[in-house]
Amino acid sequence: MTNYKLTYFDFNGGRGEPIRIALHAAGIPFEDVRWSFADFGEKRGGLRFTAVPALEMDGEHVTQSNALSRYVGRLAGLYPEDPLQALYCDEVLDALEDVNHYVVQTFALQGDALKEAREALASGRLTVFLKGFDELLTRGGGSYFADQRLTVADLKMLAQLKSLTSGNLDHIPTDLVNTVAPALVAYQARIEQEPQVVAYYDSIK
Repeated sequence: MTNYKLTYFDFNGGRGEPIRIALHAAGIPFEDVRWSFADFGEKRGGLRFTAVPALEMDGEHVTQSNALSRYVGRLAGLYPEDPLQALYCDEVLDALEDVNHYVVQTFALQGDALKEAREALASGRLTVFLKGFDELLTRGGGSYFADQRLTVADLKMLAQLKSLTSGNLDHIPTDLVNTVAPALVAYQARIEQEPQVVAYYDSIK
């Protein structure tokens, strides 16, 4: 039996969350290693590409969040087998990675520089992406982004929407999603009630 160890930050959400949920949905026991930001600063040099999430499987280390989401998603039955539906799933995963890139670029900023960057992000890139995601959700049928069922694209989208509406990102309006793409608000509420999602969060209470 393969031993799995997932290393990511010590919070719920972010790039590691879809992998955690998918591992749980697959019924795969795993060591959930959660680092503080201080831990990350000290230990990142030992990681390939100096980044998390990182998945260790019997001593073999693999990185890149979307690659890990697809791999574990296949194990959990949360990744489409149909090539076109897999493409639709990947489009969402990769677009969300673009969003993460733009948001993370603002993390080192403070004061007026942070306010200016976040406000520009909210009115610019985030608005563009949210409208695009709304189009992709419509293409998928309105309930899911691909395959007419829950996939890792939905798990990663859930983590992103929760972040944007949490109030934890200063100067990003908590009602931005509702203002730009209200269908995504209803979508988030539905995905939060998916049995695999509920079961995972129940398991870590």
